[in-house]
Amino acid sequence: LDIFVETMIHLSLSGAVLTATPTHPPPTSPSIVTQAPPSSTPSSPPSPELVVTTGLNAGVVTPEVPTAPPVVAPPTVLVPTEAPAAPPTPSAASPPSIQKLSAVHSVQKVKPTTAAGGHRTELSSYHGNDWLFVPLCCGRFKKYKQAGSHSNSFRLTNGRADDTELQSVPLLARSPSTNRKYPPLPVDKLEEEMNRRMADDNKLFREEFNALPICPIQASCDAASKEENKEKNRYVNILPYDHSRVHLTSLEGVPDSDFINASYINGYQEKNKFIAAQGPKEETVNDFWRMLWEQNTATIVMVTNLKERKECKCAQYWPDQGCWTYGNIRVSVEDMMVLVDYTIRKFCIQQVGDVSGKKPQRLVTQFHFTSWPDFGVPFTPIGMLKFLKKVKTCNPQYAGPIVVHCSAGVGRTGTFIVIDAMLDMMGAERKVDVFGFVTRIRAQRCQMVQTDMQYVFIFQALLEHYLYGDTELEVTSLESHLNKLYAPLPGAGCGGMEAEFKKLTSIKIQNDKMRTGNLPANMKKNRVLQIIPYEFNRVIIPVKRGEENTDYINASFIDGYRQKDSYMACQGPLQHTIEDFWRMIWEWRSCSIVMLTELEERGQEKCAPYWPSDGVMVCGDMSIELKREEESESYTVRDLLVTNNRENKSRAVRQFHFHGWPEVGIPSDGKGMINIIAAVQKQQQQSGNHPITVHCSAGAGRTGTFCALSTVLERVKAEGILDVFQTVKSLRLQRPHMVQTLEQYEFCYKVVQEYIDAFSDYANFK
Repeated sequence: LDIFVETMIHLSLSGAVLTATPTHPPPTSPSIVTQAPPSSTPSSPPSPELVVTTGLNAGVVTPEVPTAPPVVAPPTVLVPTEAPAAPPTPSAASPPSIQKLSAVHSVQKVKPTTAAGGHRTELSSYHGNDWLFVPLCCGRFKKYKQAGSHSNSFRLTNGRADDTELQSVPLLARSPSTNRKYPPLPVDKLEEEMNRRMADDNKLFREEFNALPICPIQASCDAASKEENKEKNRYVNILPYDHSRVHLTSLEGVPDSDFINASYINGYQEKNKFIAAQGPKEETVNDFWRMLWEQNTATIVMVTNLKERKECKCAQYWPDQGCWTYGNIRVSVEDMMVLVDYTIRKFCIQQVGDVSGKKPQRLVTQFHFTSWPDFGVPFTPIGMLKFLKKVKTCNPQYAGPIVVHCSAGVGRTGTFIVIDAMLDMMGAERKVDVFGFVTRIRAQRCQMVQTDMQYVFIFQALLEHYLYGDTELEVTSLESHLNKLYAPLPGAGCGGMEAEFKKLTSIKIQNDKMRTGNLPANMKKNRVLQIIPYEFNRVIIPVKRGEENTDYINASFIDGYRQKDSYMACQGPLQHTIEDFWRMIWEWRSCSIVMLTELEERGQEKCAPYWPSDGVMVCGDMSIELKREEESESYTVRDLLVTNNRENKSRAVRQFHFHGWPEVGIPSDGKGMINIIAAVQKQQQQSGNHPITVHCSAGAGRTGTFCALSTVLERVKAEGILDVFQTVKSLRLQRPHMVQTLEQYEFCYKVVQEYIDAFSDYANFK
């Protein structure tokens, strides 16, 4: 049976599809069997979603962009009688991957064909004598089967391997790369291939994604299709295969209580490393916790929000605080940590009804990635790579499979699993095989990696890791790391610090993403023409009545350590943009302003005076009154009362004016910067966590340095970890030229080292 599976996968990867119908295997067998892939026609766009309700939240999952249609079980496909005319071009604004429509007016039933059409022609070209090759292949792989037969010898009935065994053998045969159109890719060719495939709006990537077999083998979904289990499925076309589904322990007197919509998924070289599951429904939450207990799972990876676009994607299956019982599993919240890209929750779980009290408690950690946008994919893979590293680091070696879920348990779930596996492969073999691995895990659960955008995102994450590696440091290793950075690099003609900064300056500035700031009506509002906010995160202010192009200001939202849009990085106001500056402060309820420049330096204006030296300043509908001014060692604190005369409301705003930055170079030490960051954070705790407005002259060099240090130092306090390189890289992706010079970049390291050395002197920072 294993030989047959290996043969099927080999033929699938090399471009052939077997059309004969094999017999069904036992449910626990790793062999793979049922319907042939449905036909697809790339010349017509994806059909509108059709709701075939099986329960309260049932629906149909459809791709975010025009891709191959989903596999539907049982093998009947619902399609609309009228198809739209032409497919849209895939983009970041493509329709979402999962959604439901309230009504479908006209549908007809169409039986799926056995041969794929359109872009699947090369896969359907082999029919006539498929079975003649099976005996030959059996002989070819006889020795391989004997050598690798031990890989399944310790498989338990619930799908978990014995903890004493090390699962390190290859689990699925790989076809020879010479017989494949998309062979494994050496990592040193990754950047070149990425650029080639992304040309012409990702044309080659789309072709590669569309060449993936929708279902590389034939597999049954009999358990999921039972009438008793239909209510347990969130989407009618995302069903677990019988051969790879997770079996729960049956409850006495409850028919089919062994079913849950979840599938075992292999890692790079580890059998059943993951369980890919749908987001629990209200009626399956108890089953979800039962699965975690029975599988000895210690880690949950959640890659969806509870609601997206006002649609329920997943039931909240955990308590916000205290303790809650789900079925026979008691779950209590132990800890929670909210960060900018993800939230970590720790739960203590225990079976209830144990009179003896001997049943142990277990710690389960949920890693909830919150930065996946409603449409498309994250604009940078940095957050996902940090998230994945945290998951890898924290998952105990003794634990059972990592449970990964989004809403349907295929798109984002598959993306996470593929990145994890390919990073492991990159480290072991110095190459990646995304096409082959996606094909193999699609034989375990349908539609894994659901859109071409997700497929491209996988490559972006792999390239990011290859180019920049892991730059996180423990605070205890910073000193030795700095010694390496200051040492000259052999053959490079520069030191490590300069080489690291050059990597940052090589990041391309996306001038085509600055449309609003480059409009003729807005050009005069920019102090420096090279520093214009990107469209995706520019700060928008209310349009003034009867005036066009009045929603623009040269300012960008910047993410912090714990939350998105923590800062508004902006240029120093020009005389004719002071009103816009205060309208921005009012609209976004900013209560803290950090000023990192003097009004004039070296005889040049750096910032227009936007506050009164005494009395009241009127700017359009806004009035600003200076209430208090206090000097400290390196900065001045000004308390301002800002009044919106049209709304007849007032707010208190505090300005921190830093004087420690010389006209040329950088501050002589980091003490002043550490103190002002601490003062600003204290003010934020008292006034609420609305965006902190930070500006210098152009809103990039000193502004970026402040944002970088504030973010890095906060992480040092919380985790004892720092990553100056990736912090600055992330800032530069959000606003051009953030941390503008090598001196400023080196200053970031110096301040962090100074803070660590004198940590006890800055208790107010804790």
